[in-house]
Amino acid sequence: MALAFRLAKGYRLRPWRSPYLRWRVETWSGISANSMTDKDFISFTWAHKRELYRYLRWAAREGGR
Repeated sequence: MALAFRLAKGYRLRPWRSPYLRWRVETWSGISANSMTDKDFISFTWAHKRELYRYLRWAAREGGR
């Protein structure tokens, strides 16, 4: 979860407003980042929490290289 905190830097209390995280959800799901609401972001992350956790683990490994 430390990586998730780093990815949401500047938006830690509202990660759904992070441009990087919104872009990641957009590229993964096809939901437009410009029209994405807070509810859309939270619903997506809840529905795909396992895949997101796998991505965070992968990003942590790759970021250490």
